[in-house]
Amino acid sequence: MRTVLMVAEKPSLAQSISKILSKGNCTSRKGLNGACSVHEYTGSFQGQSVRFKMTSVCGHVMSLDFIGKYNNWDKVDPAELFSKAPTEKKEANPKLNMVKFLQVEARGCDYVVLWLDCDKEGENICFEVLDAIQPVMNKSSGREKSVYRAKFSSITDTDIWNAMNRLGEPNRNEALSVDARQELDLRIGCAFTRFQTKYFQGKYGNLDSSLISFGPCQTPTLGFCVERHDKIQSFKPETYWVIQAKVFKGKESPLTLDWNRVRVFDREVGQMFVNLAKTSREAQVRETDRETGLFHTLSTLEIHQYSLIVVCVVLGMGPQHTMQIAERLYTQGYISYPRTETTQYPENFDLKGTLKQQANSPFWAEEVKTLLSAGINRPRKGTDAGDHPPITPMRAASEGELGSDGWRLYEYITRHFIATVSQDCKYLQTTIDFNIGGESFSCSGKTLISPGYTAVMPWQGIPLEEAMPVCERGDAFTVDEIKLVEKQTNPPDYLTEAELITLMEKHGIGTDASIPVHINNICQRNYVTVENGRKLKPTNLGIVLVHGYYKIDAELVLPTIRSAVEKQLNLIALGKANFQQVLQHALDIFKRKFHYFVDSITSMDELMEVSFSPIAATGKPLSRCGKCHRFMKYIQAKPSRLHCSHCDETYSLPQNGAIKLYKELRCPLDDFELVLWTSGARGKSYPLCPYCFSNPPFRDMKKGMGCNECTHPSCQHSLNSLGIGQCVECDSGVLVLDPTSGPKWRMACNKCNVVVHFFEHAHRVQVAQDSCDACDASLVAVDFNKTRSPLPAGETQHTGCVFCDQIFQDLVELKHATMRHPMHRGRGRRGNPKKPKDKMAALAAYFV
Repeated sequence: MRTVLMVAEKPSLAQSISKILSKGNCTSRKGLNGACSVHEYTGSFQGQSVRFKMTSVCGHVMSLDFIGKYNNWDKVDPAELFSKAPTEKKEANPKLNMVKFLQVEARGCDYVVLWLDCDKEGENICFEVLDAIQPVMNKSSGREKSVYRAKFSSITDTDIWNAMNRLGEPNRNEALSVDARQELDLRIGCAFTRFQTKYFQGKYGNLDSSLISFGPCQTPTLGFCVERHDKIQSFKPETYWVIQAKVFKGKESPLTLDWNRVRVFDREVGQMFVNLAKTSREAQVRETDRETGLFHTLSTLEIHQYSLIVVCVVLGMGPQHTMQIAERLYTQGYISYPRTETTQYPENFDLKGTLKQQANSPFWAEEVKTLLSAGINRPRKGTDAGDHPPITPMRAASEGELGSDGWRLYEYITRHFIATVSQDCKYLQTTIDFNIGGESFSCSGKTLISPGYTAVMPWQGIPLEEAMPVCERGDAFTVDEIKLVEKQTNPPDYLTEAELITLMEKHGIGTDASIPVHINNICQRNYVTVENGRKLKPTNLGIVLVHGYYKIDAELVLPTIRSAVEKQLNLIALGKANFQQVLQHALDIFKRKFHYFVDSITSMDELMEVSFSPIAATGKPLSRCGKCHRFMKYIQAKPSRLHCSHCDETYSLPQNGAIKLYKELRCPLDDFELVLWTSGARGKSYPLCPYCFSNPPFRDMKKGMGCNECTHPSCQHSLNSLGIGQCVECDSGVLVLDPTSGPKWRMACNKCNVVVHFFEHAHRVQVAQDSCDACDASLVAVDFNKTRSPLPAGETQHTGCVFCDQIFQDLVELKHATMRHPMHRGRGRRGNPKKPKDKMAALAAYFV
C-alpha cells in the first residue's frame, strides 16, 4: 500500500483537516520533536487505496541568515553584507528539529499533499518542506506526479473536501518573491542597523534602545508617525468667529441653527454680521427640504485583513494581537482565512448557506430569519485579489467557546457579514433654511424609516435626534439669542494604529503578514510609545532618526522606494520578472545609498547631539577599570554597559537585570573589578569581568560569557571552581553554585533558566575538589549554624553529592515533579559521565 504524507502549517490545522478527511477515524501520535502530532488513516487517493499521514510544521521551517563569521559585528564591515557576505538557510527554530522530524515521517512515502496557508508565505513554506522531504521520499516512476498543493479558504467539510478533490501544484514564482523579500530585508536591514547602532551607542549614553534598527518597511512606518508629529509641532492655532443663533416656535424646544457663512477670521466682520442679524426679532423660514436618503448596505470592501485590524484597533486590540486571534479562529474553523486582500465574493459563493449557520444565535437570530424569509441582498462588487474570499464566519459560536477577545473579533466579522447581505438603511432627511436680518442660517436632522443593515450594526445607525418641527415656507420663528462665539483651529492628533495601517496599505508598505510586525517593532525599539486611544507618539530617538534620514537621503524614510520594490517583487510572483535581476537591482540601489549614508552620518549626528548626552557624561561610577584603575560609569539605559571615560572604552553587560559591584574583587587575568548580574531575589545571578565579557580570554569561550562559564583553571569565581554537575533540563548547561545567594543558597544553570534552591540557612556552602563516584558531579561541603542545622545527630558539617547523597536529598527544593529527561545525566567538571543512581531521577527538572 502506498503512503501519502500531508503537511499543514500548524498542528491545530493538521488535526482539524485530518478529522474531516478521515471522518474521525484516524489514530494520532506525537512526532519526535514533541510539538507536532501525526494523524494516520487509510483512504483513497488518485483512484488507489493508500495510507495517509497528516502532520504539520510550525510556520516557516527555515530562515535566512548570513554564514557564521558574517554575524560578528566587530569583525565585519557592514558594507560587505550587500554582496560579499554569503547567506544560508538555517532552521527557523532549531529546538523543534523540524527538518529531521519531516524526514522521519516522509521516509518511504510516495506522495505529498501540501496544506500550507494559501498566500505567498505559504507557497514559500511549501518549498521549504519539499527541500527537506524529497531526498528521502520514494522516487516516482516515469511521469507520475508526486507533489500536490491543496487550496482552501476555511476549515469546513465542504471547503476541505473540495480542496482535496481539486489538488494543484505549489507556485514556485510566489515562493521566489518571498525569498527575494527575505534577502533584501536581511542585507539592507542588517547593514544599516549594525552601522548606526555601533556609531551612536559608542557616542551617546541615554538613547535607551538596545538596537538602533533600520528596516526597509519599518523605517517608512516610523516616518508616517513622525510626519504627523511634525505637523502637530508646527501647527499655529488661528482664531476665528462663528455666529450662534437659537430660535423657537410656540412652546417647542429651541432650535440651534448653523450659520451658512460657517466662520470668519476677523472679529469686527463677525460683529457686523451679528449686528445685522439682531435687527430682526423673527427668523423667517425660506425653504423646507425633505428627501429620502439611503445608507447603502456595506460592501465587502470593508472586511479584508487590513480593515479587520483597523476595526480591532478601534476596539482597543493591538494589530499583532488581532491577527493572532484571527488565525486561531481560522484554524479552529470559525472564520475563513484572515490574511486576504480580496473584497468580492465569487459568483458561486453560498451566501444563503453561510447565513443559515447563524439562524439560531441569540444575538442576531431575528435579523437572520427575517433575511432568509424576505430574501438576501447580494453584496456590491469589490476587488478580487486572486487569493481568498472576504473574511467570513464559517460556523456558529458563543462567547464561552471563543473567550473575550476571540468573541469580540468573531462578533464583528459575523455582524459585518450579515450586514453585507441586508437591505439599505432608509431615513428621511429634513433641512430648514432661515433668514434672520438678511443672514442665512439652517438646521437639519434625520428620521429613521427602515434600519436595514444597521439593525445588526447599530453603531453605524442614525443617532437619536430631536424631530425637526413641521413648518412651511414663510413661517416665522422667534429669535431666542444671537451671539458671536470665539473659537480656535485645532492641530491634528497623533496617528492611531488604525490610521497608520491605512497609510501603510495605501503606500504599499509591508505585506498582510508583516504590517502588524513593523508596528510592533517601532514600539519595541523605543521609537514610538502607544498612548491612550492607541495613538502612536514618537520618542526623541524616533524623531531624531527620521529627521536625520531626511537630511541625508529622504528616500530612506519615504514610502516611495519600498513601494517600488514591492511592485517588483509582485512581478516575480506573477512570473513577469527575473528573481536574480530584481534582487541585484534593489541591492545595488541600497548599497549606493548605504555608502552615501555612512559618508554623511555627521548630518544625523548633529541632531543627536542636541537630544542626547555624550556617553562620558552619562551614568554613575560603579567599578574600576583594569587599565587605568579609575572608576568606570554604569549606564543603565538600554543597552546597559560600562564606560571608562579616561580610556574611552565601552564594555558590554548582560541585559534585563540589575548590575552591582561584586565585593570589590578583581579578575586575575586583567585586573578589572568584577560586577554581579542578577535577575532578582528568586532568579539567577553570577559575577562577570567586564573586559572578559566583551573580549573572551580563552578559545572555548564566546563573547557574552560570565564567570560561571569561564574555563580559567584556578580562579575562585570560574566554572572550574564553582561548577557542580550537568543541567538535566538542557543539553549543554552546567549547574553552578551561586556564591552570593546565602543564606538561601542556590545553584543555577549557566545556559538555561533552571535554578535549584538548597541548604537554606547554611552558614557556608563550598564546592569540593572531589567528585561523586556514582555520577561524577562535584561534591559540596555544607556548614550549618548549630541552632538551625537539619543534619542528623546535631551535626553541622557534611560533604556529599547533591544528586546522590541520602542526607542532602531532602534539602534540595524541587519546584516541578515532571521530568523532561528520564534520568539525570551527571557530568562533573572532571571526567566522563557515569550512569546515575535511580534517586537522581527526582532532580530531572528544577524550575523556579
